Amino acid sequence: MAGSSSTFVAALTAAAVATVGFLAFQASANVPVELTTPQAAASSTTTKAPRDTRNPTALPARSGTGERVVYSVDDDRVWLVTEDGRPTRTFQVAPGSVDPLPGTYAVTSRSSAVTGTDGTPIEHVVRFTDVKGVSIGFSAAVDGSRPVVDPTRKTGGIRASRADANALWNFATIGQRVVVIR
Repeated sequence: MAGSSSTFVAALTAAAVATVGFLAFQASANVPVELTTPQAAASSTTTKAPRDTRNPTALPARSGTGERVVYSVDDDRVWLVTEDGRPTRTFQVAPGSVDPLPGTYAVTSRSSAVTGTDGTPIEHVVRFTDVKGVSIGFSAAVDGSRPVVDPTRKTGGIRASRADANALWNFATIGQRVVVIR
């Protein structure tokens, strides 16, 4: 009797493993393509978003829709945009030595206070991607200083003033869209 019980248990286990494998295959075959591929554009030939030449701080055209943070790597500027497409705040930033590619990201983590990769105490850190192991995000130096970019050191901190970083911290919670443009 013991032999037939262990055979029965082995058969049930094999059937369960086969069923789970089949269901996993079906699930992976039905994943929407937007969830399986990165949303950031992989091309460095992305054209610059159109600008209003009369108002250089105006939100650029083709910078997305809905509530989002827009970051222009060419202009070193950030816009905080409401659901109805209205920018509520815009400000200059000082980027690190590593830029994110143009594309749409989401805020992945936040830290109220840490030490930046350049050794500076920073606050209101809002991270949204990484490039080759370098974490990219917005922050402010606690002492209010701007970073001195050392091209030999890979840094991804995009520094804002303390007031602007505080506004971004309150606006950009986990999952908030960040649109990076040229």
